[in-house]
Amino acid sequence: MPSSFLSSRTLWDSPQTRLTPTAFSPAAILLAAAISGFTSTDNGETWQQLSPGVGGPVDFHQMTVSLADPKVVYGAYGVLQMSRDAGKSWSEVGPLPDNLIDMAASANDAKTIYAATEMGLAVSKDEGRTWETILDGAPVSFVEVTGDGTAYAFVLGRGFVRFREDQPTPDTVSNDWGNRIPLHLAVDPTNAKRMFVATHKGDILVSADGGIKWTVLGG
Repeated sequence: MPSSFLSSRTLWDSPQTRLTPTAFSPAAILLAAAISGFTSTDNGETWQQLSPGVGGPVDFHQMTVSLADPKVVYGAYGVLQMSRDAGKSWSEVGPLPDNLIDMAASANDAKTIYAATEMGLAVSKDEGRTWETILDGAPVSFVEVTGDGTAYAFVLGRGFVRFREDQPTPDTVSNDWGNRIPLHLAVDPTNAKRMFVATHKGDILVSADGGIKWTVLGG
């Protein structure tokens, strides 16, 4: 994996920049900060620490909120930690996959979580206690799950892929990315075909057709 990719991913996921929106309150945002999880209930105007985590203060560089149960939050700090009360308390639930890059919780089951790693894509169906391989042999730079149970990921050397949670066999949506590596995906909740990605180059691309074609935002 290119060193520039690793440094860019670290920048985007640094404790100062990693934000996770939550569903239990429209204005609630969790921040994976160097001194553990903070929350804002006023769209980021003020912040309050929820908990230092297990063995904290911890540094959750990967964090994801369950779409199936928004009080369930997963955070990566040496091992996988889990909160069942929206970040107020935490417990260690299982090992992390090696060389973890990103995580995304299922939209259908609060016990299910996906992990993008430098070796591929994995899934746990038991709150992170055990992991199964979905894809292997290539780095996966992000994984994202939308509310309808559709999962998206970017596989280096293959491209932007998509699969349904109930049928976890990824299909390639687009592979014309040149030397860009998408690091984060956002899907418009009102229009699933409208998507945005942030790449390791620091630019934003937008798609209006579900990820088939992409253009530089503002370009």
